[in-house]
Amino acid sequence: MMFKLKGNPEEDEIVLCKVTKIYPSSVFVDILEYSDSGMVHISEVSPGRIRNLRDYVSEGRQIVCKVLRVDKEKGHIDLSLRRVNSNQRREKLDEIKQELKAESLIKTLSKRLKTTPEALYKQLTDKIFPEYSHLHLFFKEMVHDEHFDLAKFGLDAKIVKELKEAVSEKFKPKKVILQGEIGIKTYHSEGVDKIKKTLMAIEKVSETVNLFYLGAGKYKLVIEDFDYKLAEKTVKDIQKLLDHFNDKQSTAVFEREKND
Repeated sequence: MMFKLKGNPEEDEIVLCKVTKIYPSSVFVDILEYSDSGMVHISEVSPGRIRNLRDYVSEGRQIVCKVLRVDKEKGHIDLSLRRVNSNQRREKLDEIKQELKAESLIKTLSKRLKTTPEALYKQLTDKIFPEYSHLHLFFKEMVHDEHFDLAKFGLDAKIVKELKEAVSEKFKPKKVILQGEIGIKTYHSEGVDKIKKTLMAIEKVSETVNLFYLGAGKYKLVIEDFDYKLAEKTVKDIQKLLDHFNDKQSTAVFEREKND
């Protein structure tokens, strides 16, 4: 992993570590994002009584820890394994995974540019890191922002050309597709207008919404988005419109298809 942060980690920071030594009452680790090492006391490995630390960790294993204390004078960093919740662990591992993906791209690109991965990485990060904390965040913005100005970073023209191609291919966002069937009917005296207004309101919820008439009061609903959370919000907003449509004379039901 080429990514390294300068200085020391901050208290409460979530960091990725690699176990180096295991003693009866403590675990020593290398903090992979920093040029530092730290210690996890047995009481911070897991709640409850621990008979053997090797039942919880092993040398060479990577673990996600929380920084408890940093003594810069003594060079001691105390860490906790048990105080990291599942969300924090997942987010940190995903962050590292994305950064390694970015580094893999650099390694491939360095062969095309006939240089070393380390030299290309330094050339890029020297320009990028004053504005971005991680390389993968820079690459993702390149892909998502159609008005992204790569020229402002002052990179060599050949690097810019190769970088645009490689990043577009490797970091292109995957489209999320949520779909299902809407069944809608009414015996209201102005039922046709009521259905028409509801369907128009559904189409206006988001540009990601597509409705297709299937016949007999049934419609295919397809939502295509690059953001899963936004797609889910669109589903909820549509469900609210369908709930509002329902009364003693009218019914609207959405049956969602399961994702593969």
